[in-house]
Amino acid sequence: MKIANARVIVCSPGRNFVTLKLETADGLYGLGDATLNGRELAVASYLTEHVVPLLIGRDARRIEDIWQFFYKGAYWRRGPVTMSAIAAVDTALWDLKGKALNVPVYQLLGGASREAVRVYGHASGESIEDTLAAVGRYRDRGYTAIRAQCAVPGMAKTYGIGRTDAYEPAERGALVESVWDTSRYLAIVPVLFERLRREFGPDVQLLHDVHHRLTPIEAARLGHALEPYHLFWMEDPTPAENQESFRLIRQHTSTPLAVGEVFNSIHDCRLLIQEQLIDYIRTTVVHAGGISHLRKIASLAELHSVRTGSHGATDLSPVCMAAALHFDLSVHNFGIQEYMPHSTDTDRVFPHAYTFAEGMMHPGDAPGLGVDIDESLAVTFPYERAYLPVARLTDGTMHDW
Repeated sequence: MKIANARVIVCSPGRNFVTLKLETADGLYGLGDATLNGRELAVASYLTEHVVPLLIGRDARRIEDIWQFFYKGAYWRRGPVTMSAIAAVDTALWDLKGKALNVPVYQLLGGASREAVRVYGHASGESIEDTLAAVGRYRDRGYTAIRAQCAVPGMAKTYGIGRTDAYEPAERGALVESVWDTSRYLAIVPVLFERLRREFGPDVQLLHDVHHRLTPIEAARLGHALEPYHLFWMEDPTPAENQESFRLIRQHTSTPLAVGEVFNSIHDCRLLIQEQLIDYIRTTVVHAGGISHLRKIASLAELHSVRTGSHGATDLSPVCMAAALHFDLSVHNFGIQEYMPHSTDTDRVFPHAYTFAEGMMHPGDAPGLGVDIDESLAVTFPYERAYLPVARLTDGTMHDW
């Protein structure tokens, strides 16, 4: 099963996506997601100029060997661009192998460990009342786990607040700057969750994303303040480049911690997992080296009672969403999957077999990943430059968005 051709497809059906298509000499093809939000063309160029020429003629069945070739063979290892490119190759190879054997990818990963995958949705609002209403809408759709975000009074463009129930942070054209005030944020979040628990009771699982914006001691203070409301998790409480910082947070709060959507490899989370400083690891198929590497992270996590909770925002194309669901269905220490539905145009460009019902998802039983790409339609949605926002403190200092 030799790779005869490899192409990079860039399109923007509502937002930008980078897709790798591998074709074999016997007529099969596999798809891999290579989207890096806000830096999409860097990965597209890496694939086109450096990876694709080295794929032609390789045996598509040798998934692990090809992964190691592109990881160790580059010498300059890791990083989001390299690992997203490797992820695209790896995911496409799993898709190809499933099609060749006429089985869904999860069957190649050991089969299903559960009947379906629990997902959580994103509820947000410009006020506490708006967020309460949004949580109610998600609950009425069948979600049993809901992430809740609320705008901070006196701050424009707070992270996580969508213009509708859909949330897409990347802004086309101009770079958007927002202002951040930690004290105002720390004051309103406990009030939000007190109201949510009073309104919805103990049964709905509530999540919250801090988005790396607090120092460790500030995060510890917030986690402690949220303990009465029994969150499913508090996500990305502080930048995790310094993994040891989570020791301080752990000393002060029993609120479960989740981190890892910006991680690229097992080395980014090794200490966090081995010292049980987190409860959920949020690494993704597309940014952490593909299905093959994500399985290794999950295996390490399982040894230390850490569960998975992979990132699943709209910057993951349906190709990656499908790959995540196959991984989720198979891995034993699965915790939960983030799910943000794509736009109608995106779903048209990427028809897929996965389904959602009553807060649960299933990847489907089509061979491979169960996702295709309509190239004739994709070409009608050309790339549009877009940037993720940045944030500054009230005195103008650059801060984590």
